[in-house]
Amino acid sequence: MVYACSDRENFYFAARCFQKNVSEIKGTVTKRDNMFNDDWVAVAIDTFYDRQNAYGFIVNPLGIQGDGMVDADGDMEGSHDMIWYSKGIIDDKGYTLEMKIPFKSIRFPIKKKVKMGLWIVRNIVRTSENASFPEIFPDKGATLSQIQPILVKDMKYKRIVELLPAFTHSQSWTHNQGQWMSEKKETDFSLTGKVGITPSLVMDAAYNPDFSQVEADAGQVDVNLRYALYYQEKRPFFLEGMEAFQFAGNTEEAPLYAVVHTRTISDPLLGLKLSGKIGSKNSMAAIFAVDESRENNGAEDDPGTHRPVFGILRFRHAFANDAYIGGFYTGRDISPGYNRVAGIDGRLRLSKYTTAEYHLLGSLTRNPGDEENTPGHALGLRYNYGSRRLYLDLGLQDISRDFRIDTGFLNRQGITRLAAMGMYRFYPKSTFFQRIEPFYWSYHLLDKESKLVESFNLFTFRFTMPRSSMFRLDLILANEVFAGRRFGTSGIGFQAESQVTRHLYFYLFFRHHGGIFYDEVNPFAGKTNRAALSLDFQPTEKFSTGLDLTYTDFYRKADSRKEYDYGIIRSRTTFQVNKYLFFRGIVEYNTYWKRLFLDALASFTYIPGTVVHVGYGSVQEKTRWNGEEYIPSDRFLEVHRAFFFKVSYLWRL
Repeated sequence: MVYACSDRENFYFAARCFQKNVSEIKGTVTKRDNMFNDDWVAVAIDTFYDRQNAYGFIVNPLGIQGDGMVDADGDMEGSHDMIWYSKGIIDDKGYTLEMKIPFKSIRFPIKKKVKMGLWIVRNIVRTSENASFPEIFPDKGATLSQIQPILVKDMKYKRIVELLPAFTHSQSWTHNQGQWMSEKKETDFSLTGKVGITPSLVMDAAYNPDFSQVEADAGQVDVNLRYALYYQEKRPFFLEGMEAFQFAGNTEEAPLYAVVHTRTISDPLLGLKLSGKIGSKNSMAAIFAVDESRENNGAEDDPGTHRPVFGILRFRHAFANDAYIGGFYTGRDISPGYNRVAGIDGRLRLSKYTTAEYHLLGSLTRNPGDEENTPGHALGLRYNYGSRRLYLDLGLQDISRDFRIDTGFLNRQGITRLAAMGMYRFYPKSTFFQRIEPFYWSYHLLDKESKLVESFNLFTFRFTMPRSSMFRLDLILANEVFAGRRFGTSGIGFQAESQVTRHLYFYLFFRHHGGIFYDEVNPFAGKTNRAALSLDFQPTEKFSTGLDLTYTDFYRKADSRKEYDYGIIRSRTTFQVNKYLFFRGIVEYNTYWKRLFLDALASFTYIPGTVVHVGYGSVQEKTRWNGEEYIPSDRFLEVHRAFFFKVSYLWRL
């Protein structure tokens, strides 16, 4: 049962969730946005009723919050943090939740009567089920086009004005010539402000924002790479509103992964951001930033005195249902060079079952020392059909050799790529197998430089079972073009995951396939094994520990000689004192580089923005100082250590 009402300043929701065996309710006392694997109740509110986006609010049985923006297909992007209030308790009949959502935390049109959309979902881990109001049907169009219309009266608008001062101190030391030496010491002050220009349009400004993300990046395999590694954005100033920069016309694992990837702004000195709605159908987002990291302009006598300047603009106009047309401009200027990209994208609803998407981007690049600009383009077309049983996805990408986007993430140029996926869902009358999904996913790619065709064909059987369990078998028939040659990369693999009990979750991945040693001068074929294992154990509501194992190796095909094996062992243990305060420790060992990373963090978050973080990190290697040089050793020596402290306080005026 769910109850909903509002006054002039807030939405209120209450949910009563019954369950016969309350010992099977999965709830965790954890930090915000870390409870998505629990049981939960979610409320999505489309405040403009444009079927494009909705605010998502999720609460687990113990009142822990998760929030973000829900797209037209019902998927939530969890980077958007809002200020709202929740409670939850478990009793002998189930659990009860309450939510209070201030209008000041969301955007809406100013009218006496505002038509909105409402969607409520309950997630049950034990049975892998979702209960929804209203019912959502895959063959009746996009998710947000099916949600319940509601009428909200007499909403009171309070102009949002916020100030967020933050103080950060960090210091690091390195072990040099057998002694500890101070490496870097920084004390930074930052100030971020937010002003509501209208009820639906907000301006953010920041000086020296986001010293760094508090959460350290997990280790990734960093040898024998063809492309740069992708790291997610974690800095709060850039996270809010990131859903606006999603673009249409892309298929799974397409080379152009992101038009806007704000981690390219590595050390911002100044940032401005404008985001929200202009009228009921138009939305926009803009970023201007000056990067503190200095670069040279290509001249030999330039010591590096130029700061990159970023300008990003996004605009979207909504049509009926989930259709829209949009535009992009992105620029990165570093005198006298620059990279600028402009283009359009959009989505068309052809029927309740089908959509068509597209993007067309053009780039103009001038490197320091060039006399002329270098143009490039990226084209994407996509067709999608989805019903309860049948799913089809077709996509075409064409990226010229000289296309460049310095604000985004692009891992391959000079290609034409056709991608296709087909899946059929069986719903057997079984209490064990809830869904069986055979599917085929492929891409066929023309490498314009070599004129060779690359192909990847994945044949999969996937089984979905209770307790969020999944098992799949993979057969791969594939090849890859590199350095003007084609290499076989076929193989086999499997994946499995399950919430075995409410205390224990596991994920397992394995794949054996052909590979390439990516040497531009002398590449050669080989065989590789890749494996990953994740275990999460939560013996109590407040204590959790996890273990992640990542492994890959490479053997020459010609003589089976091993070139390398690479392993990462990562353990993460958290004690959550209450919903605000936690202590966390991370131990990570890299078997390839033989490095041990230790990380400790104490974190207090009252509301998003009002935080205190204290952290310590250490790097240890198997080496020792013999008085003249560092030599290999069987024991670990601490070679680097760092400490940081951060405090910030959000003032709502």
